[in-house]
Amino acid sequence: MWTKEARRRHDRSHLRYESDLTDQEWAEVAPMIPPAKPGGDKRTVNVREILNGIVYILSSGCQWRAIPNDLPPPPTIHDYLERWAGEGTLEQIHNAWYVKCREQASRETTPTAAIIDSQSVKSAEKRGPRSIRRGEPVLGRAFGPTRGTPARRSRARSGISWLIQRV
Repeated sequence: MWTKEARRRHDRSHLRYESDLTDQEWAEVAPMIPPAKPGGDKRTVNVREILNGIVYILSSGCQWRAIPNDLPPPPTIHDYLERWAGEGTLEQIHNAWYVKCREQASRETTPTAAIIDSQSVKSAEKRGPRSIRRGEPVLGRAFGPTRGTPARRSRARSGISWLIQRV
């Protein structure tokens, strides 16, 4: 229920973007961020701003080139996104936030039931594996136009002409 205390707790008007992490959120997440790798140059980016950039992309759904200039450059954010996704850091952060949200809603931390309707199952059986086009970038790898392979025409469609008898 939206009480005055709940509204105050969820108010994000004091942040630069609604997707930015509050100090409390950052304090919970900061220990999960892996330290810089030993050797080489020291980390020069603000890791909190990197995470703000990742959450901005995920919450707004904007294109990589549309990231505001006051966040780190898109290639830097993307590099950390891929690195943390591969290392499991993003999954760890997601799980921590997921558990916290369920606890705030007075629910069990793990759901006890799931509902799948028959329509979802049918569409997954028919088109599940084919819904991903080959050659397309994963996690928005391309910063410019999508670099995928062009869609192919089906063989059935192109083979119609030889089925028709010519007189």
